[in-house]
Amino acid sequence: MDNPKKFQTKDQSIHRLQEGISFGDGKDYNAKEYQKMCSDWSKEWKKKHYSTPTKPSAPTHILPPIGGVNPQPVGTVGPMSGVTSQPPTLPSIPMFPSSAEQQGSQVLKAEEKLGGEEEDTLKKMTPKNLERDYWDIVEKQCHEIDVDYGNDVDTSDFGSGFPLSERGRSVNSPPFQQSGEEPLEEPAFGTDEFYKETFWNLNNIPNSKNSVLRHLKVGINGINVPWLYFGCLFSTFCWHNEDNYMYSINYHHKGAPKQWYGVPGTKKDADGVEQVFKSYLSMKMRDVPDLLHHITTSFSPRLLTKDGVRVCKILQQQGEFIVTFPRAFHGGFSLGPNCGEAVNFALHDWIPHAVDANERYRTFGRASVFSHDRLVYTMAHHCNELRTKEICSQISKELTRLMNEEMLLRQKLISAGVRDVSGTVDIPPNRLDQLDEDSADYDDKRLCHSCE
Repeated sequence: MDNPKKFQTKDQSIHRLQEGISFGDGKDYNAKEYQKMCSDWSKEWKKKHYSTPTKPSAPTHILPPIGGVNPQPVGTVGPMSGVTSQPPTLPSIPMFPSSAEQQGSQVLKAEEKLGGEEEDTLKKMTPKNLERDYWDIVEKQCHEIDVDYGNDVDTSDFGSGFPLSERGRSVNSPPFQQSGEEPLEEPAFGTDEFYKETFWNLNNIPNSKNSVLRHLKVGINGINVPWLYFGCLFSTFCWHNEDNYMYSINYHHKGAPKQWYGVPGTKKDADGVEQVFKSYLSMKMRDVPDLLHHITTSFSPRLLTKDGVRVCKILQQQGEFIVTFPRAFHGGFSLGPNCGEAVNFALHDWIPHAVDANERYRTFGRASVFSHDRLVYTMAHHCNELRTKEICSQISKELTRLMNEEMLLRQKLISAGVRDVSGTVDIPPNRLDQLDEDSADYDDKRLCHSCE
């Protein structure tokens, strides 16, 4: 927390989140400055709107020093222990008490009142009351609220809350490019070495054995290199699904809870989310067809459930993971100062979703974060790693589709008068055993003009 390096923030107008407007630039902070600002803001809100204090639970809000604190994930994935360093105590506001209801997820009904509370607890600053406050601001504009949100902070530059692997399991590990099969025994649970090498470490999970992204030998921020998120009261991660419809994993390091909302990644539900956006922002989406990919819009789950979209919600406490599945829309907001970290990964069953995402991006002229075609070719190059007959069949089907499309489009180009000079020009070698920096550069220089 004593890192003097500053990160940029986004200025979010919470009362205008339904309008789909872009966020402006907020102030720059280091972690300590941001924590103090967030604590002061939470205390100010509490003083203005709540007269009955909640009981603080230990520890109070403490954010870890970035770059090496051992995480303590709990919840559905099991506990991890072994914290060896004591982070400094920073200005704090009361933590919210945990409960079985807060820990579990629940499906929202169309008629449910978000954040409803009994009369005798209306004056307490509880998660449910803050949820009610939040949606009153978003839907009714009862207050004009602007907050600075420290999203997408580059861990390559600022540092991760997880320690770096010494076995080359992270793209930022010095031996990563040379890493191969590891004959070494896995380190014992609870040791410092364990936290460096476990694939629950967000630096490592994109490169785990069954993650397709292990073929990416170049760091892509937010994809196989984690991003940090510094949140404050009401700072919002708006409705979105992941780039290329990948999985994501989010870890809550320290601080106040985050209220999450999620929609299944089925075609019916995902299309339902998009239809709600089109219904309420038809004029905006006429000008910005890929508005959903801008991650600047928040609608109440009530509007989604009203249109038959299934929505679940869960309160994420510090030390917990949340995993999102391909094409699953998700969004939410923070209930006070906190620090989280997130990254993507992709299992082999992701391939059909990747195909859908690739085709969807074409309709918007939107460039993918990496070449879908190249990744499929690379997976085929490593076909011995494909685990099931179904996965092999999917890869074979996609390879056939890509080949047929390529031959068709080449013929159209030639018919349109484009000369075929492939036999007279030396083409740079194009490796397919891994997607490395040279390959990514090769692809970036050969993008279709409609997708740039």
